[in-house]
Amino acid sequence: MGEIEGTYRILQTPGTRLGMQKNAGISTLEPGQNLSTAFSTSPKSQNHESYTNVLLLDSSTLPLEIGPKTTGQALLSQLFTHLNVVETDYFGIEFQTAQAQWVWLEPLKSVNKQLRKPKNAKLRLAVKFFPPDPGQLQEEYTRYLFALQIKRDLEEEKLVCFDSTTALLISLLLQSEIGDYDQKVVQDHLQNTYYVQRQHSLEDRIMKYHQQHIGMSPGDADFQILEIARRLDLYGTRFHLASDREGAKINLSVSHMGVLVFQGSTKINTFNWSKIRKLSFKRRRFLIKLHPEVHGPYQDALEFLLPSRDTCKRFWKICVEYHSFFRLQDEPKPKSKPVLLSRGSSFRYSGRTQKQLIDYMRDSSIKRPSYERTPRNIYWSNMTI
Repeated sequence: MGEIEGTYRILQTPGTRLGMQKNAGISTLEPGQNLSTAFSTSPKSQNHESYTNVLLLDSSTLPLEIGPKTTGQALLSQLFTHLNVVETDYFGIEFQTAQAQWVWLEPLKSVNKQLRKPKNAKLRLAVKFFPPDPGQLQEEYTRYLFALQIKRDLEEEKLVCFDSTTALLISLLLQSEIGDYDQKVVQDHLQNTYYVQRQHSLEDRIMKYHQQHIGMSPGDADFQILEIARRLDLYGTRFHLASDREGAKINLSVSHMGVLVFQGSTKINTFNWSKIRKLSFKRRRFLIKLHPEVHGPYQDALEFLLPSRDTCKRFWKICVEYHSFFRLQDEPKPKSKPVLLSRGSSFRYSGRTQKQLIDYMRDSSIKRPSYERTPRNIYWSNMTI
């Protein structure tokens, strides 16, 4: 049967959901700096280091410097510094494999060890952890980036929903991007901007919804986008193709609640973190060990088969990270190195937990300039009180 390659024990935590924060948001860019210049500014060349381009959430690119020992975290730090993102722990960088799969860049590993040709690699900024409530995102700029992620998920058909919901989301994206309804402006924008494949058939409904948003600020539109998206079953889901013990094809995903099971795009089961005792993988097999009070006299372990060992390990890793981020109070401590032989994966989540991040934002004494954001042009400026 072989030995377990990776194991993660689910420690029991209170698991109380973090409440909505009343903070209306603070600015994230420097005085006189606007979003477009923040996205397009490139770092100065130093020591003839190579560069790689990262696709941002607004579809622009940002060149980042990569040295021989640059880690994933160092690359993230460069990106967040240039974009002036404060709530950084919700985001990550993905790279595309030869099989056209998007995989998370690991912060603690060297970039050169994860990418065969870093200079030519396809990388992109993406939301990694989707909170259950947009009110937990305390900066308007963060919510704006999340709204752009929802836009990308609609475009890539990861966020599938009814036509009416799709049209409503697009109408709110229009309100955020171009402002109040103007028939000619909206028609031209829809002709030149791709949102979803069935966009043409939804155009009348999109425009009807858009007329209802007159007077809504871009920030409020972003918040409404997230409010609608978070109620959808496919909010934040990233499918991992698998099969159950009977050989039936399913999709696995992970969320703030726990491990999710889908048939097609229909959710058929949720294994909450409170029900799970241990997660492990053995080659292509992903194993969920349940608490005795959950499974009773029935099987205490669930087994799923993924296409390869690599895909199985990746899914196990993102499960470890999701549990750590949403359920733990503090960042997990590094495991001590064994004196002789080591077995199994030493992988752990590195970064602040959601609780630590919210506490930091609440207690932080960092003063940032106020901002003003307008449709078609997002800019930031000092404002007198």
